[in-house]
Amino acid sequence: MIRIIITEDQRLLRGAMASLLSLEDDIEVVGEAGDGEEALRLIEALKPDVCLMDIEMPKVSGLDAAERLKAAGSPCKVVILTTFARPGYFERGVKADIRGYLLKDEPIEKLAEAIRRVMQGHREVSPELVFGSMREENPLTPREQEILRLAAGGSSAGEIAEQLHLSYGTVRNYISETLGKLAVKSRIEAVKLVEEKGWI
Repeated sequence: MIRIIITEDQRLLRGAMASLLSLEDDIEVVGEAGDGEEALRLIEALKPDVCLMDIEMPKVSGLDAAERLKAAGSPCKVVILTTFARPGYFERGVKADIRGYLLKDEPIEKLAEAIRRVMQGHREVSPELVFGSMREENPLTPREQEILRLAAGGSSAGEIAEQLHLSYGTVRNYISETLGKLAVKSRIEAVKLVEEKGWI
C-alpha cells in the first residue's frame, strides 16, 4: 500500500480527494492536514510515503514545508498540487526536491497514476504549470528598473532626478523609454506589470 497524507486548506476539496483516492486498491490516505505546519507534524508522526501538498496555505506554505522536509532529510515524497503557474514556484519546488508538480483539477485517475509513478522514482509534472511558470526575460536596464522602483515607491520625476543626481529631462526620458518597452501607457501600469512578472 502507498500511504499518503493530503494537505489542503479547503476542507471540502481535501475531503473529496481523500474519498476518491481511498477507492484505489493500492493507496491508503493515512492523514489530512489543513496547513503546512500540521502536515509537517503528521509526516513526522505517521511516516507516509507521499504527501500531496497545496502551495497557498496559512501558517506554512506547501513550498516552505517541502524545503523543511528536504533540510530534515525526510524520505516522504512531496507532490505539489496547485492552480498557480507563478514564476519562481516551479524553480523553488525543484530545489526542494519535490517529486510532482500537478494541477489540482487533474482527473483523480491521473493523480493516482502520478502517485504510483512517483513511488517508482519518476517525477510527474503538468506541462501547463512549467510553461506558465517560466520567467520572461526582463527588457529593462538596471537604471530603468531603479527609476521604476523609485516611481513605485511614490517618488515624482523631480524627486527621482534629485535622488539619482540626474536631470529632470533624463528621468522623463528613462520613464518614457520604460513605458515604450513595456507597451503600457502609465507608470502605474508599468509598476503593476513588472511586479506581476517579478522584474523589480
